[in-house]
Amino acid sequence: MGTVNDLAQHLPLMAFLLGVAGLCALMLSVSHLLGSRSWGRSKNEPFESGMLPVGDARLRFSVKFYLVAILFVIFEIEALFLLAWAVSVRESGWVGFAGAALFMAVLFVGLIYEASVGALDWSGRQRRR
Repeated sequence: MGTVNDLAQHLPLMAFLLGVAGLCALMLSVSHLLGSRSWGRSKNEPFESGMLPVGDARLRFSVKFYLVAILFVIFEIEALFLLAWAVSVRESGWVGFAGAALFMAVLFVGLIYEASVGALDWSGRQRRR
């Protein structure tokens, strides 16, 4: 069993969690009490910037959009790893520098490959080999 000292260490965390739960309960109850309860035909219609929606919401997008999104995520993760490396650059020394350089080199080769196969080409015309 824990001692009183162990409980005292976790007291700030418990106070924080209790405060968060209390704030959530307060916001939900105030919105329930002050919110309007009117129902009508236009209440259930989608509303966007004062205009009624026209057409279907399910549009077909080119695969290029998804490809660019995946490339963005990959290079964003690269930036995250390099930020972690930059924070610990003094502790990692030359071994860490070599690892980061190798990591950037592999990603640079990947970027060159993506450019060569046309993954970054937005002009609409296909490359012919």
